[in-house]
Amino acid sequence: MGRAAREITETELSVLMELWQRPSATVRELTEALYGNTPAALLATVQKLLDRLEAKGCVARDRNHWPHHYSASVKREELVGNRLQAAADQLCDGDLTPLLTHLVRSQRLSAKDRDELRKVLDELDGKAPGKTN
Repeated sequence: MGRAAREITETELSVLMELWQRPSATVRELTEALYGNTPAALLATVQKLLDRLEAKGCVARDRNHWPHHYSASVKREELVGNRLQAAADQLCDGDLTPLLTHLVRSQRLSAKDRDELRKVLDELDGKAPGKTN
């Protein structure tokens, strides 16, 4: 997905966020979820957004049903990772450390969040709980 992840607009992201909450949806279902109603102009707008997301490889269309059903073909974690790397590329010469350090220090992390971060770092270092190295 690479470059396409960096070029996803905020409106396209709102469509993806709706699709991440369900296995699939029609244009009408997405339009209702996003806007609360379904006039033709809004249906056309959501259809265009889905077409662009499909072209970017972020959405899959099931043409076996009518109306067509759409599902996210990119995981939230993948998009987050791509966007963070894009920010690091743009702001930190590709180095994630300053970006991640800033995020950790500037956000209020709960004890659970800190424990989860420690587990991830331990996994990356090859340390499993109960193991001694």
